[in-house]
Amino acid sequence: MILSHFQTRPLSAPGVPTIMPLSLDLGLTTVKVHKTPEGWECPDGQILSFPSIQAINADQNSCFQLVDGQIHKIEAFSAFTHRYYSLMPSPQAPTMLISGIPMHRIKETTPIEDTHLKIKALGKPFRRILDTATGLGYTAIAAAQTAREVITIEFDPTVLDIARVNPWSQRLFTHPNIHQLIGDCFELTAAFEDESFNAILHDPPTFNLAGHLYSHVIYQTFFRILKPGGRLFHYIGNPHSRTGARVGRGVVERLQKAGFKVTPKERAHGVLARK
Repeated sequence: MILSHFQTRPLSAPGVPTIMPLSLDLGLTTVKVHKTPEGWECPDGQILSFPSIQAINADQNSCFQLVDGQIHKIEAFSAFTHRYYSLMPSPQAPTMLISGIPMHRIKETTPIEDTHLKIKALGKPFRRILDTATGLGYTAIAAAQTAREVITIEFDPTVLDIARVNPWSQRLFTHPNIHQLIGDCFELTAAFEDESFNAILHDPPTFNLAGHLYSHVIYQTFFRILKPGGRLFHYIGNPHSRTGARVGRGVVERLQKAGFKVTPKERAHGVLARK
């Protein structure tokens, strides 16, 4: 049972009835909960207490898991990368905070809409697709709707631990067309066969965190493993920001040097590169 303030705030409004709808999976479905002297009784008998609701409502940047009547913030520290991860709610699907930085665009959009813009910029995924940064799995899940196979790579296993408790990520672990790899995208892609992918979705961490994933060497690898006519969508960031513009210029230059024809995709905050 996963909740955020978007779900619990109506429960604390004045004059609420004794039976209320409540989503226990961050908005995907709803159930009926019953008001008791201690709080709200869920269908399995657990009580979401009034103090727990107050705590959830007070922390608008966090999601919580209800276990044995106690709430636990969904967060984890990775001893592997020394990064702190937490699940951050939105009116729709949540995003993940990486040491306080959102994994998806959330200003005037949602993580799912952000994902749809990336897929639209790439073009309809078909046959064999590479997703170079799994994260919460939204991109892999969206690509698997039309692709025959999606290979998705995650560097930090702790990220997948967060994804496993996120209701919106469950198809990452159940969809038969999605195959997960753990490791450094730079190293794993070097082992792929020539012309073995139809398209690549490259949404790496920021340049400061993973500069090697913006290098000429990895773009050469992408060019090698793409089939003729293959497409690469590369997320960069806001092209109108100082950092986005600076990083974007370097990305375009290195992609072109690797042999790609590059087209800006400003709405998706990235570029489309064609082999």
